[in-house]
Amino acid sequence: MKRFSKAILASVALSAAVLAAPVHALTIGFSQIGAESGWRSAETQSVKEEAAKRGFRLKFSDAQQKQENQIKAVRSFIAQGVDGIFLAPVVETGWHRVLKEARDANIPVILLDRGIKVSDESLYLTKISSDFVFEGRLAGAWLAQEMQGYANVVELQGAPGAAPAIDRKKGFGDVMDMFPGMNITASQTGEWTRTKGKEVMEAFLKAQGDDIDAVYAHNDDMALGAIQAIKAYGLTPGKDVKVLSIDGIKAAFESMVAGDLSATVDCNPLLGPLAFDALETALAGGSVEKWIVQHDKINLQADAADMIDDRKY
Repeated sequence: MKRFSKAILASVALSAAVLAAPVHALTIGFSQIGAESGWRSAETQSVKEEAAKRGFRLKFSDAQQKQENQIKAVRSFIAQGVDGIFLAPVVETGWHRVLKEARDANIPVILLDRGIKVSDESLYLTKISSDFVFEGRLAGAWLAQEMQGYANVVELQGAPGAAPAIDRKKGFGDVMDMFPGMNITASQTGEWTRTKGKEVMEAFLKAQGDDIDAVYAHNDDMALGAIQAIKAYGLTPGKDVKVLSIDGIKAAFESMVAGDLSATVDCNPLLGPLAFDALETALAGGSVEKWIVQHDKINLQADAADMIDDRKY
């Protein structure tokens, strides 16, 4: 048998080792707003699970509701040379400079669940979100019909400057303007949280009391806080005061089953698969739509018991 030299054997072994080595994993940076609600936590988990499933390294940053923290995170991702950035922007404005830095570094940026206002849309690859104006209109249309066109409504807004808060207010207001008997008597931010929603609702009740017919909350957590305040005041939510909200988290379905929350509009937070699909398409040289829309519907109290087991968030 012909003998191979040690040098040849070493070369073959090295080649086999190179072929057997794992392909370099791509890295994604994810700047998340925070963890202010069950909805937000579900979105974060969706991205983390999808990154693990597809073999991406994930660098995660919790901005704790502050834009300056997000800008620092994005710049850190750029410095580390990530392959893509997911950004859930806390507010709509103030992104031009840092996104230009990402574009100059050839790093695609995908906006998750919220949009931004920039003069140059080439600064980001795509936005993956629901149509927040439509959500507000859907909520308004249901309430106007439920109240037969006449109600005093108080509104719990999301955080000032946030796209969902701006658009959900606009959409709801568009419908209210069509019904002279539907009056928004007070509107104030509840900052997306259950605690703040309860606090603001307490103030509304102190000022208006039994004159309040309905509560429109920009998310479920604020609505759940409002329900606590309504009960403490001595009124029955769902009967004395209609309460509707947006997001469709499982806790909202539990509240509907209990007879408290009247309705909630879906806003699916499980955006991880869509985000990674878009990123992989772009990295492979394919084209991606500028806005990938999640289509939402309204869920009513009467149907909640039949639907609650299917809620994944």
